[in-house]
Amino acid sequence: MKAIQTERFAAMGTRAELHLFGPGDRDALLSARRAIEAVDDALTIHRPSATTMINECLMAGLSCVVDDPVLLDALIEIEAAHALTRGLFDPAADIARPGVGWGVISFDRDAARIQASRRVALDLGGFGKGFALDRACRVLKEAGATSAFLCAGESSIAVVGEHPLGGGWPVAIPHPLHPDRFLAEFELRDEALSISATVGAGANAPERAAMIRPTDASHVTAPRCTVAIDRSGARAEAMSTALLVADDDQAGRLLDGDPARRFVFDFSHETTMPVQPGEMALQ
Repeated sequence: MKAIQTERFAAMGTRAELHLFGPGDRDALLSARRAIEAVDDALTIHRPSATTMINECLMAGLSCVVDDPVLLDALIEIEAAHALTRGLFDPAADIARPGVGWGVISFDRDAARIQASRRVALDLGGFGKGFALDRACRVLKEAGATSAFLCAGESSIAVVGEHPLGGGWPVAIPHPLHPDRFLAEFELRDEALSISATVGAGANAPERAAMIRPTDASHVTAPRCTVAIDRSGARAEAMSTALLVADDDQAGRLLDGDPARRFVFDFSHETTMPVQPGEMALQ
């Protein structure tokens, strides 16, 4: 069995864990931790940060320069994720104005400037976990790591390489309605996995805000759990969120893009869970 080094700490509003297998420099693990903490510092809206400064500009209708490189990279990823999910992943919102979101924002990545035609604010929390894991994985790979497991809470996972015993990293997702059962099992290789749900213990966590549908600002109440697997943790987070807020037709179009690695579990008519990955589809 290969040697293991572990780092546990609080970040992104949850517990982060980094497990590095095989020979490796302890400094690499600490650098990966600092990468996650740097994302937390830049994207949080729960204390002064680069994002809260940008939000002050957007809410005031001003154009502002994004001078934080971490936030700038995140905004570039968000712009791409918004397009990938057909606008269903949208971290910009004005609760008093349904339908106002990323579409009112003008973002010039080359000039690093952002402005909104209407008052909006950004909340990058859920997306930030996948984005942070991407950066931590990159740090470990650049340091020569070949096998690592990283997570930010229980819903955001990323792996480097293969399992230390060979093969993919097995990941089992508990059934949100039946804790004694698994909803699905996957194997990951150099991939990230994101889970979003409106049911289960995580959905009932203290201070957990209701999921808002970007098109009309309504609350998402359908009993669903969505899973997205991608080479990018940021894209996985955006896709699992988009699938959760999508209606059946919208979800179907997103699943058609890559049905093998995107899944929607609708518990409105639950009768046959768990199902095998090959049988998964919008139900």
